[in-house]
Order: sequence, then C-alpha cells, then structure tokens
Amino acid sequence: MSHFIYKAKKLGGQIYKGEKDAKDRYELYKMIKESGEEIVSVEEKKKFTFFKNIDIPFLNSVKSQDKINFARNLGSMISAGLSMSRALSVMERQGKKKNVKAIIATLNSEINKGKTLSESMSMFRKMFSPLFISMVKSGEESGNLAESLNTVAMQMDKNYALQRKIRGALMYPGVILFAMIIIAIILLTYVVPNLMKTFSELNVALPLSTRIILWFSDSMQNHGLLILLGLIIISTLYYLWAKSKSGKSLIHKLILKIPIIGALIIEVNSARTARTLSSLVTSGVDVLESLRITSEVVQNVHYKNVLTDAVSHVEKGEPLSKVFIDNKHLYPIFFGEMLNVGEETGKISEMLTGVAVYYEDDVDQKTKDMSTIIEPFLMIIIAAAVGFFAIAMISPMYSLVDVI
Repeated sequence: MSHFIYKAKKLGGQIYKGEKDAKDRYELYKMIKESGEEIVSVEEKKKFTFFKNIDIPFLNSVKSQDKINFARNLGSMISAGLSMSRALSVMERQGKKKNVKAIIATLNSEINKGKTLSESMSMFRKMFSPLFISMVKSGEESGNLAESLNTVAMQMDKNYALQRKIRGALMYPGVILFAMIIIAIILLTYVVPNLMKTFSELNVALPLSTRIILWFSDSMQNHGLLILLGLIIISTLYYLWAKSKSGKSLIHKLILKIPIIGALIIEVNSARTARTLSSLVTSGVDVLESLRITSEVVQNVHYKNVLTDAVSHVEKGEPLSKVFIDNKHLYPIFFGEMLNVGEETGKISEMLTGVAVYYEDDVDQKTKDMSTIIEPFLMIIIAAAVGFFAIAMISPMYSLVDVI
C-alpha cells in the first residue's frame, strides 16, 4: 500500500489538496473518479522501508539517462508508425525501474482520456523539465513530434555528456584530497600522541613544525567534539547563506574568477545556452519562450540574469545578439558575433548549433588537459604534506641524540 498526495478538481471546478492510501496510482484515480472528481496531479509520498521493499528517494529518482532513453525510444517508435498509446505500452512493459514504469503508465492513461502528451507530462515536473515539455508541445503543434523527441534526446545527451566530462575531471582530485584528510586525521589521532608522550618525557626542544602538528593533534584529542560541532554550525550557516540571493550571487561570481575552472565554466554555460536555444528554436518554440526556458537550464545566477534581461530587450525590438555582445565577461565575443551573423542571414539555429559544437569540443579538450595538469599538481601537494610531516617528526630526533 502506497501513500499519495494529490490535487483534485471538484464538480464545481474547485481544486483541493488531499492524501490517500492506495495500492497504486490506478486505484487512486479510480477512487477519485468514483466520487465524481478529477485528479489534477499526483505525487507518491516516499517511505523508508528495508530489505526487499527498500524505498529511498535518491535510489528512486529518475536519472538523466532514463529521460534520454524515454525521449529517444518514444521518438523512434512514433517514427516507425506506432500510435502513442501503443508506444507507451511497449515502453512500460520493457521498463525495469518501477518509478519510470509508473510514470509511463500514468502518461498512457491520461492520453487515453484525451490529453496530449505535453499536458500529461506536465504532471511530472521532476522528470520532465520545461525544456522537454515545451519541445514536445511544439512538436505536437507542428506535427513533427518524433523529430522533436529525437531533438530533445540529443540535447539532453549532449548536456549529460558535458556533465560527465566535468565530473570525471574533478573526481580524481576529489578522491585524493579526501584520502589525504582521512590519513591526516588517523595520524593526528593515533600516531602523533604516542610521539608526543616520548618527546615530553625526554624534555626535548621541539622545532616550530613539530609544535604545529602537536597543537593540531592535541586539539583533536581534547576538543574533537567542539571542533566537529563548530564545523557543522559553520557548514549550516554557509549552506543557508549560499541559498540566499546575495550569497548565491557572490559565490557564482567568485567561481567565475577561479583560474582554469572559471574559464571552463564560461564555456560550459555558453555551450549549454547555445545548444538549448538551438534545439528550442529548431523545434519551432517562440524565441521569447526559448530564452525563458534556457534561463532555467543554466545553473549560474549571472547567466540566468542575462537570459532574463534578453527577454525584455527582445520584446523592445532589440537584436538578441546585442545582449550577448554587451555581456562579453560571461559570453565570449565569438558567441555574440556568431549569433549576430545568424540574425543577419536568418540562420540563427544553425549558427547556435555551430557555437554549441565549438564550445563542447573545447570543453572536452580542456577537461582532458585539466586531468593531465592536476595529476602532477596533486603529486606536489602530497609530497609537500608528507615532507612537512616527516621533517616535523624527524627533527626532534636530532635533539634526542644530543640529549643521549
């Protein structure tokens, strides 16, 4: 038995929110329908259970690859001549993940009731982004739904590949730094205290480097809980500040100033903007709506602001390229100039696709170069840390020899 939170419409048109237990979504729909009401949206309330019925939210979230497969498979089946209902039925039967199967089943049910695919997808905002829904809606209106689905699958695949490359480049240094922290904690907690007792008993004069390490060790031994509590409080305050408008703006600005990383982020956001705008415009979505949707796709708040401003500038009749040219600190000059050429020749989508490919290839090369650069840089940091610890522990030995 599952617990559902839903919104339903009464006969008079009033929408209300409620909660019910039901075997599945079908049973809930049936119960509400029998009472003469209509379901507007449904969300299953996640429960923490164990063993075979384990149901943890992060395990049941819809992954990017599932969304890409949904768009690609549905587009292929519609291109092959299958009806929407039959294509969704096939996808439901061949699906392996319960949450995805449930969503596809609900979509099929809603379409059989007379709704369009885009309207049905609007019930699942966590799985289907505004970009996805808008492109499907445009495909329905133009009669090129299969083409729109294939386009959105390609667009999401490009974004996903971009994310994987960046994560891959940052994974190695992240693992190394994490391992260094764990080793440092073990050394300061178990190894250094024993050496400290030896130095204290022999009354050996200690160099500055040794005193620094002993101070860290002593702090962890005697004030470990306070340090942990302090770190939790600082992390919580930072998290809350980072979520605020001013905090987010400052952090995103500082990230763009980081050497190498900042330049990479600029190119990633340029590629994402170009790819998304190109996909939407190609699918027939209005330019203003395309800009609004793209502003939700980019993560950096300063890029969101530029795209939001672009909407008001275009509404006033100004060229779209002017906004990007004026913000060359965020979008490279090449981006604005290529878009300007696209406006003059009437080939905006083609130019944007070219820009997206250019920056995607550049990001690909830079992430490979980053991995090559980071490896020796990390080796230097590790060598410096190990060397400092070794000198700090060995130096007192010379004083010990003198005492003996």
